[in-house]
Amino acid sequence: MVNAFASSVTARNTVVVHRALSQGNEVEVVETNRRGHATRFAQDAARRGVDIVIGFGGDGTLNEVATGVAGTDTALGVLPGGSTNVFARTLGMPNDPAVAVKQLAGGIAARTIEPMGLGRVNGRYFCFHTGIGYDAAVVREVERRASLKRWLGHPLFIYAALRTWLVGYDRAAPHFTVDTPHHEPVPGFFTVVLNTNPYTYLGNRPLDLSPAATLDRGLVAVTFRSMKVSSILGGLGGALRGGGVKASDTLDVQTDLTSIVISHPEPFPYQLDGDYLGETRHLEFTHVPEAVKLVRPLAP
Repeated sequence: MVNAFASSVTARNTVVVHRALSQGNEVEVVETNRRGHATRFAQDAARRGVDIVIGFGGDGTLNEVATGVAGTDTALGVLPGGSTNVFARTLGMPNDPAVAVKQLAGGIAARTIEPMGLGRVNGRYFCFHTGIGYDAAVVREVERRASLKRWLGHPLFIYAALRTWLVGYDRAAPHFTVDTPHHEPVPGFFTVVLNTNPYTYLGNRPLDLSPAATLDRGLVAVTFRSMKVSSILGGLGGALRGGGVKASDTLDVQTDLTSIVISHPEPFPYQLDGDYLGETRHLEFTHVPEAVKLVRPLAP
C-alpha cells in the first residue's frame, strides 16, 4: 500500500522497494490517494486472504492499513515513507526506505510475525499514540501547511509548536478532564495516550515519555496539568534524557490502562497517529490486546 504523496516516497525508492519485496514473493502495488483509502484496500486484501499488507508512507498511512487488517489473519508490514515515521523507528527501522525494506524482507522470509496490541478511541485504532489538546493543536497548524512538510520536515513542526504556544492555544484554563479507573480525575491542558514509546522524535533524538508503553502492555496516559514554561520544559528535558518523564504536581503519568475517558463541556482538539481529526467533547479509549499480527523487521 503506497502513499505517493508521503514526504519520503519517490518513484525511485518505490521501484527499489518493489524489487526487494518481489524476491520470492508475489507483490501487488496499490496507491492510496485520499484519507480512508488504505483502510478499504487493506480490508479487501484481508477478505481475499492476502498474507501481508505493507504500509509504505507516513504514520497516517500505517494507521489506516493497521485498521484495515485488525482482527484478521492478514499481517501488517511497515515501511517508512513519511516525515517522522515514529512507528517504524520504534521497531528499529531506519528512515531510509531502501535500507528499511531489507529488514522487512528479512522478517517476511523468517516469518517473524507476532501479535501486537493497539489502542482504540471512539471506535478508531491507533498504533503509537493519540494526542489531545496542545499536541493536537500543533498538528492542526502543521496540516494547514501540509504542502511544506516534504521540504521543511522537523523545522515546520518546531515553527507550528511555537506559533501555537504564542497565539493558537488558550493556556489559562484546563481544556478537558482525564478519567481512569481507580484514579482521581485529572484536569489537563495536554495529554498523550501512548500505545508505544517514544512519543515522537526530534531529528534523531527520541522523546521518551514512558518505557511502560509497549506493544504487549496496556495504554499509558501522560497529562500536563499546567502549561507553564517550567512544566513543559521540565517534561521535555526528562523525555530527551531517556527513561521516561516523572510524575509531579504538574505532570500526571498512569500506566497499564485498559480504559480512559477524556471529556469536557467545550470541544477540544485531538490527533491520532499524527493525523488531525478535529474537535470533540468526549473520547473513550480502550486497549485491544493482540489486535494485529505484525511482521517484525530483521537486520539482513
